[in-house]
Amino acid sequence: MSHILGISGSLRKGSYNSALLRAAAGMDGVDLEIADISDIPLYNADVEKEGMPEPVVALHQRLAAADGLLLATPEYNSSIPGVLKNTLDWLSRPVPNALREKPVAILGASPGGFGTVMAQAAWLPVLKSIGACHWSTERLLVSRASRVFDDNGELIDKGIAEKLHSFLKGFSSFIDG
Repeated sequence: MSHILGISGSLRKGSYNSALLRAAAGMDGVDLEIADISDIPLYNADVEKEGMPEPVVALHQRLAAADGLLLATPEYNSSIPGVLKNTLDWLSRPVPNALREKPVAILGASPGGFGTVMAQAAWLPVLKSIGACHWSTERLLVSRASRVFDDNGELIDKGIAEKLHSFLKGFSSFIDG
């Protein structure tokens, strides 16, 4: 079974994307570890020159131990969230970067009607630039997330749960080659 590291691009306590990762981690046949990126500092080459910050080093190690990376991306102003982009900027450092040839899948949840279609599309040039191996066979765009999760962040939509399970099985198969 593939070991996957999941990162939510939202720091919000009631984040639908964090809830989506928690739902994924609780599914049978899934080995998903969720990373908290709230302590990752803003990327600064001067800081990097002095030495990688401990939270970045720890996340690098977790990514190196994982077979794949699952990004749960919100969509902010029709694009990617800064906090998640910042995290990938750190993970792509130093050369060679921890993301090169790492299998990566993207999913996302949004309160709006289009899911995270524009954010997921905006990630494509970033993933290509850092040399990640993006899995694009399936997409999971959760729209109207307030109807999909209850007030406690539990996934209550059986159709989305089935799609999520299928998505994770497909990504795991991709990782396993």
